[in-house]
Amino acid sequence: MNGLQLFAALTPILAVFILLVLLRLPATTAMPGSLLLTAIVAFFIWKIPVIQIVAASMEGLIIALSIIWIVFGAILLLNTLRNSGAIDAIRAGFMGISMDRRVQLIIIAWLFGAFIEGAAGFGTPAAIGAPLLVALGFPPLSAVTMALIADSSPVSFGAVGTPIIVGVDQGLRQGPAIADQVATSIGSQSMGEYLQAITQSAVMIDLFVGTLIPLILVMMLTRFFGENHSWKEGLSIWKFALFAGFSFTVPAFIVATLLGPEFPSIIGGLVGLSIVIPAAKRGFLLPDEPWDFNRVNQTNLKPHHSLSLGVAWIPYLLVAILLVLTRLDFLPIKGWLRSVKIGWQDILGTEISTSFEPLYLPGTIFIVVIVVTIFLHKMTRTAVKNTMMDSIKTMVGTVIALGTAVPMVRIFINSGINGSNLLSMPMELATLVANAVGDAWPLVAPFIGALGSFISGSATFSNMMFSLFQFSVADQLQMNEQLVLSLQVLGANAGNMICVLNVVAAASVVGMVGKEGTIIRMTMGPMLFYAVASGALGWIAIMVF
Repeated sequence: MNGLQLFAALTPILAVFILLVLLRLPATTAMPGSLLLTAIVAFFIWKIPVIQIVAASMEGLIIALSIIWIVFGAILLLNTLRNSGAIDAIRAGFMGISMDRRVQLIIIAWLFGAFIEGAAGFGTPAAIGAPLLVALGFPPLSAVTMALIADSSPVSFGAVGTPIIVGVDQGLRQGPAIADQVATSIGSQSMGEYLQAITQSAVMIDLFVGTLIPLILVMMLTRFFGENHSWKEGLSIWKFALFAGFSFTVPAFIVATLLGPEFPSIIGGLVGLSIVIPAAKRGFLLPDEPWDFNRVNQTNLKPHHSLSLGVAWIPYLLVAILLVLTRLDFLPIKGWLRSVKIGWQDILGTEISTSFEPLYLPGTIFIVVIVVTIFLHKMTRTAVKNTMMDSIKTMVGTVIALGTAVPMVRIFINSGINGSNLLSMPMELATLVANAVGDAWPLVAPFIGALGSFISGSATFSNMMFSLFQFSVADQLQMNEQLVLSLQVLGANAGNMICVLNVVAAASVVGMVGKEGTIIRMTMGPMLFYAVASGALGWIAIMVF
């Protein structure tokens, strides 16, 4: 790969970073521009056939439709609850747990978000958690950035373990069979046993790294959104923050070790909520003085509601219950919902195919719950109409941003078919880095996982894309392949904080379209911490063992 080809491979990353983050253009402008630049260099420099570029773009549009459906459902649910009076009741309920915004943030973004991640994944926690925080009176920018940062540690086991069970498993295969070098390494172990070993390595490292996320959340909240812009005001509840961190990571560690990757986030989130909420009500490990943003926000938070707290929470409880029931393999519901597919096989005669399952998507669950809510909360016809119209208007920017961002990603990923005798762009970049760093690879491995999530928008896709590559590098360097793969998984978690698709989706739900670059700049620091800390612990483990 020469210098010009290196520039071409970096174009999707550089274009997004320059246009979105540095120049601070809205995603509705930055993403179409990035798509155009990527398509041009893909054709002229990487020498990808036009038909391949068009097919990858069509694949991206189909995938974008599935994401847009989730976002629309989340926005519609929020507006429904807001117009029914449920949000006012929920807000008052959280004030009953604690008036402290730091505590509210930990409960909603970290613990409730972990449960939703375990049940649904694919950006759903931020789509639910961010608007709930806004409804409680959090500034929209704080709500979306905190929700994205919190949705990190639980991602390993999101959507009932999909990033590992599907992502790593498929990533270690060539066609339907396990890759030869992987099969040789695992010997008599089954793939399930090998995935379990990777799970245990990842959750062990995350026990030290992920536990610190709640403390990072509250410190960022008080520093960037508090009246005094103080790190110290967040640090002052370090005992409670670490308590809340361990309340998730320890149960998740136990479940992952005993049961595997399917339920650590679901059970960890539920156990954490059951421990932390009663503790917060009693003021356990909390300062006497609660923390709030400023007096203006306090006056705006006076509740005016007629619904009881229990009735107001029913829609969110229904979402959680339906997400779990539709994701369990031993129930027939999952198979029924997944039997309906929309997609396109061998798009335009290429090997590119894609599909999605509309009934299985969280967006459909949101719609079902919305219908129930309309009757349950006795909404008027006018209120329902206004809710629908407001939600549709909000989606315009999201459709443009996602409708161009995902095709750009798919061109990047599907660039292995080219006239330059090169691997795909992400694989060439990863190979270049691997050759440069050598024995320091454990420090770099998480950043490869993060790159995959940043570009593809999914930890599962990142693990699919780079697991075999990570295994091969570890094998060549005679390192513990299992540990290196666990660093890939953790890196994919880190990338989830900054990935363009998640940022655009979460920003859309809270009315922050156009601020995507600002959001990424704020989530970049925690992402770097998560990747560096994971890599450092992984490097120590590999050197010792």
